Amino acid sequence: MAKYLAQIIVLGTQAIGRAFAKALKQEIAASQEAARRAGGGRQGEKRAEANARSGMTLEEAKQILNVDDLKNLEDVNKKYQHLFDVNDKAKGGSFYLQSKVFRAKERIDDELKETLKSAKTSTSATEDATGPGDKQR
Repeated sequence: MAKYLAQIIVLGTQAIGRAFAKALKQEIAASQEAARRAGGGRQGEKRAEANARSGMTLEEAKQILNVDDLKNLEDVNKKYQHLFDVNDKAKGGSFYLQSKVFRAKERIDDELKETLKSAKTSTSATEDATGPGDKQR
C-alpha cells in the first residue's frame, strides 16, 4: 500500500513539474516576442513608455480604428470621427467604447509625433555631419 502511494506521489510530482516547465517556457517565449515587437533598445524603451502612458499598444490602437497605414492621416481622422460620433452617449452609444476610440487616436497621435521628432533629429544630425550649406558640386 505504501509503495503504491509513493508511486502516485512521484508521478503526480513529475506531471506538475512538466506542466510548470512548459508554462515557464511559454512565458519566456511570450516575453521575448513582446520585446522583439517593441523594437528593443532605445526605440523599444520609448514605445514601452508610450504604451504604458496610453494604456494600449500601437497595434491595438490601429485595430480599434481599423487602420493599417498611419501615413494616411485623412483616413485615420475620418475613421476616428465616425467611431467617436457613433459611440456618443447622447445618441445611445457607449461611453466606454467612445473612450477606447479616443485613447486609440491619442496613441496613434503620440506615435506620429515621435516619428516626426526622430525624423527631425536624424535630419539635423545629417546636416551637422555635412555642415550647413555644404552642397555637392
